[in-house]
Amino acid sequence: MTLFNLQDFFGYLSNGFLLRGVAVTLGLTVATVIGGMLFGMLVALMRMSGSKPLAGAAQFYIWFFRGTPLLIQLVIVYTGLPQLGLRLNVVESSLLALILNEAAYLAEIIRSGFMGVPRGQYEAAEALGLPKWLVMWKVTLPQAFRLMIPSLGNSINGLLKSTSITSVISMEELMRRSQMLMQEKFEVLEVFGAAAVFYLVMTTGWGLIQRRLEKHFGAAHEQNR
Repeated sequence: MTLFNLQDFFGYLSNGFLLRGVAVTLGLTVATVIGGMLFGMLVALMRMSGSKPLAGAAQFYIWFFRGTPLLIQLVIVYTGLPQLGLRLNVVESSLLALILNEAAYLAEIIRSGFMGVPRGQYEAAEALGLPKWLVMWKVTLPQAFRLMIPSLGNSINGLLKSTSITSVISMEELMRRSQMLMQEKFEVLEVFGAAAVFYLVMTTGWGLIQRRLEKHFGAAHEQNR
């Protein structure tokens, strides 16, 4: 039985091949958050609209993407869409599946944030004769975002780890590159131990950013009270 090689483990922490995987993981996460927030906002607005068809479509979308595993969604996007004539490469398939999945969760977070804003805020803004888009941008969204931060932070933390699922379609993020390196070096614990450290560093870093955001928006809220 081969003992854990501590020297090789520390060597993998500075391995350029794995570090490029870290960069890909971060890129996937950032792109998914941006795309998921934009699409999630649209779905949330549809869900809150007075239109039954729009609200029903949004509710179905959320039900489907929250109720099925991301792995199945990824496989459907990667292998199913080409059968409909839409051919996507590995990166495009990964991003599309991640964004569609994340948007379903973010839509509910966004909706709950808007619902948490007191009704009096809307009424006061409307009494001043402000247009709806300005009420949304200047009054509702800043307050809703403050309420969303804890849930958004947890969602992004989970997303950093969920990107590893894209390794099943050979997306060369951190997990896939760890698998490739392990198959070459046959050092399972050392390689995946290093990968675990990288994930911990990324999630811890995001945790620090999240706490600063919570502190910043919390302080801004107190000043405006």
